[in-house]
Amino acid sequence: MIIVTGALGFIGSALIGELLRKGYGQIVAVDDFNKTEKLPNLENKNILHRISRNEFLDWIPAHSRDIQFIFHIGARTKTNEFDLQVLQDLNVNYTKELWRMCTQYSIPFIYASSAATYGNGDNGFDDDPEKRASLQPLNPYGNSKQEVDLWISEQNQTPPFWAGFKFFNVFGANEYEKGRMASVVFHAFHQIKENKRMRLFKSYRSDYENGAQRRDFVYIKDVLQVLMHFMENRKNSGIYNLGSGQSHTFLELAQGVFKALSTPESIDFVEMPEDIRDNYQYYTQASMQRIQEAGYITPFWEFEAAIADYVQHYLIPHKYL
Repeated sequence: MIIVTGALGFIGSALIGELLRKGYGQIVAVDDFNKTEKLPNLENKNILHRISRNEFLDWIPAHSRDIQFIFHIGARTKTNEFDLQVLQDLNVNYTKELWRMCTQYSIPFIYASSAATYGNGDNGFDDDPEKRASLQPLNPYGNSKQEVDLWISEQNQTPPFWAGFKFFNVFGANEYEKGRMASVVFHAFHQIKENKRMRLFKSYRSDYENGAQRRDFVYIKDVLQVLMHFMENRKNSGIYNLGSGQSHTFLELAQGVFKALSTPESIDFVEMPEDIRDNYQYYTQASMQRIQEAGYITPFWEFEAAIADYVQHYLIPHKYL
């Protein structure tokens, strides 16, 4: 059995789809299945068991011999979440307990970290373990991921193989139910489709023009290939960046969506919500050297081609991975 937590979410459900396409048949989905708005993400997927996240930790001991691998993708992922207890329970304590169980029962383990651990990027985006402790996240969500990364870095007892991945700005199919937290590509598609226009945030820094804020946008199909590679090879345990290694402006992103929809460009610059303005990242770009040294050398999707693939093959027909 292969376990995927966060199974109803964007990355978790897409990962289950990829596992099934590659012939891995016994998939166990773990999540809060009361969230009915997310159920379409698992529709038509052949799931062996669906287990509530509240019951999963108690379920593991009786089934540990049958578990081949655990992908811990589940987390409270809202960057504007300020309930510290929720973040402590779901992001920190739950991950630590899964780590302990995977260590105890010798289960290979991959978990989701986040580029939010890098904060404003003043210390760079290098996943060198020696620099990990100096990172300063900008919000409680990033702090929760940083706490787990630092705790895991200190553990002497580990699963037989483990890896954590600092996801950068992932976009792609299955993010339909993420609402405000969906990717900018997703929001651009709907704005352009409905209004023939796109809104981008104004810049509040003199060194960035409006629309020139930059991100490392990484396509979900690349993320899935990285996760599958490390599951299948199980070498070089560690915490790695998972971005594209490239940085693109929001203006480039908008232009890519207009092009994919064959719609003339029309962009408005609007005020940024105050609750994210002070902690807004103006630039991210993952250093990908360590993941390449660990054996992942497959080229990533070119940005404009990834946008076109997402828009034309998933968003327009409303398809899932």
